[in-house]
Amino acid sequence: MIEVTALTSASRSTAWRAFTDPTHVVNWNFAGDDWCCPSCTNDVRVGGTLTSRMEARDGSFGFDFESTYTEVVEGEQIHLMMADGRRWEVHFADAGEGTRITERFDPEAENPEDMQRMGWQMILDRFAAYASGL
Repeated sequence: MIEVTALTSASRSTAWRAFTDPTHVVNWNFAGDDWCCPSCTNDVRVGGTLTSRMEARDGSFGFDFESTYTEVVEGEQIHLMMADGRRWEVHFADAGEGTRITERFDPEAENPEDMQRMGWQMILDRFAAYASGL
């Protein structure tokens, strides 16, 4: 599994809300300023699905990302199964005045693991900055 982590000054409850509420997810769920997340739906319960759309801002490329929840402990952790069968975990932990978010995911075979780690880290860093501003 690949692991990325970030710290946000947001409380754990605020970080959880920013991570799971689609009205917040569309504001941070992309790696760089040339990308966007125009839509997201999220049913945070075992068997529920998370679906988001990622697109290049110039419209040249886009894809849908879908996962199904396999475990939910509100405010603490979520485990998901991506549509391609890979596992994805997100853990929330108190860290001083804020929250540490750790994501672990199975790598895909198409891109080098370092590239995958970098992309997921960029998204998680964007999340941490966004949540800190709430």
